[in-house]
Amino acid sequence: MNYNEIGRTGMKVSALSFGASSLGGVFHDIREAEAIQAVYTAIECGMNFIDVSPYYGHYKAETVLGKALQGIDRKHYYLSTKVGRYGENGENTWDYSAKRATDSVFESMERLHVDYIDLINVHDVEFSNLQQVIDETLPALHELKAKGMVKHVGITDLQLENLKWIVEHSAPGTVESVLNFCHYCLCDEKLNDFFDFFEAHNVGIINASPLSMGLLSMRGVPSWHPAPQPMVEACQRAAKHCASRNYPIEKLAIQYAISNPRIATTLFSSANPVNVRKNVEYANEPIDRNLVKEVQEIIGECMRISWANT
Repeated sequence: MNYNEIGRTGMKVSALSFGASSLGGVFHDIREAEAIQAVYTAIECGMNFIDVSPYYGHYKAETVLGKALQGIDRKHYYLSTKVGRYGENGENTWDYSAKRATDSVFESMERLHVDYIDLINVHDVEFSNLQQVIDETLPALHELKAKGMVKHVGITDLQLENLKWIVEHSAPGTVESVLNFCHYCLCDEKLNDFFDFFEAHNVGIINASPLSMGLLSMRGVPSWHPAPQPMVEACQRAAKHCASRNYPIEKLAIQYAISNPRIATTLFSSANPVNVRKNVEYANEPIDRNLVKEVQEIIGECMRISWANT
């Protein structure tokens, strides 16, 4: 496993990291004991960065992850969670106020059974008033940083333009990292257009969803997936092509997502320890660049087709 620094934070993290959204039963029901074992397996396999959010499973992911973390020495992992996006009784809620952000950090630490957070992110800023994030949310998080409750501060979003705008309009060093998903994978390389900007501002880059929320899988996308049908069909053709080569598209997608050294780490999520170990094995094998070219030719004009967050 390769390790890269997130910007200038000093956090040297595994190229493939553990996203804990699945622990919240976001995509399907989980068995808690198995989910906890998935976290243990990730650490055993060399992953040292774990990302979660109070939004995932409406607090369930943090709760389950907290149970797992009680059995892991704190020195073996960096922990990232978020503020701004929540949920109650099956309903999504958003609150980017300074007070809610501050309270949220303490609530997360209690659920996670830790006394500090390595990286605190403002979650999915496209649902916020971006100016409020600059004027209120980020300063509140930096107050907690000054007190040692959090070590570093970042922002997340599907829309790269929003991440860029906040960095541009914030004081240097305010935003230490960005987390973006579905824009550096086999079917979308839009993140390429933003590397120079983020690097010039000393902002670390975290990538997520290497399978593009199921587009790049033999199983195919769930019914709620926002991608347009032409993109879905193109990715299904690509998956079948990989299968004909006896090379799972999931394997190629993982390998591709972690192959760019300008990305500190790529997050994937699974509550199944077998899948965790399998993905690490994929990450440790050399990538077939010819197959990458063939897959991207199949996807063709559907490359970079974006969609709104949900």
